[in-house]
Amino acid sequence: MIEAWREPRTRSVVIASVTLGVAVGAFGFTFGVGAISAGSSIAQACAMSLLIFTGATQFSAVTVIGAGGSPASAVSGALVLAARNGVYGLTMARRLTGPLGQRLVAAQLTIDESTAMSSAQTEPDAQRLAFWITGVTIYIFWNLGTLLGAFTGSAIDPQKYGLDAAFPAAFVAMLWPLLRDRRARLVAACGALICLVLIPFAPIGIPVLAASLAILLGVPK
Repeated sequence: MIEAWREPRTRSVVIASVTLGVAVGAFGFTFGVGAISAGSSIAQACAMSLLIFTGATQFSAVTVIGAGGSPASAVSGALVLAARNGVYGLTMARRLTGPLGQRLVAAQLTIDESTAMSSAQTEPDAQRLAFWITGVTIYIFWNLGTLLGAFTGSAIDPQKYGLDAAFPAAFVAMLWPLLRDRRARLVAACGALICLVLIPFAPIGIPVLAASLAILLGVPK
């Protein structure tokens, strides 16, 4: 382990993974505050982060419920967002081997950031190292942030401090590099248009579900 740490490549992977993990995990505080303001209990907020552990899905469900949407709309929208993790799983399955228990833990840690950090590496060992360090770091700090945010949520107004916009802004930042492709821009624009058109009269949560239909434009012919 000491010999491996002496290698510059290994150190850079570890430092980058931990840095990203801490930065992303800090958004768990925002989720904790938002969940409490939407009517969740501290236990419910913490359970979502421990068991679901995918920020976009958690924020989607809490936002819909907080805005008065039905549980069915919240769950449906969350499942649409969570579907991408299945694709990540197929990608990571070729890189992460081991016994069933280890692979189940890896499945829980398969999110945008851990997949991206792993995919950015060229060597198999570095890919696995980046995945595990990023995933574990985010999981720890996301759940600690959720707990802290949930405990202080009742004393903080998310809109006053701009916390309600923090995670959407971060999600757009992650999405932005993908918009270099013309087809990706078309899909994003059509999805946004569908959502905006339906918002005035569709039940809460339905516009997001309908907007997902725009992905059909991105399917290769």
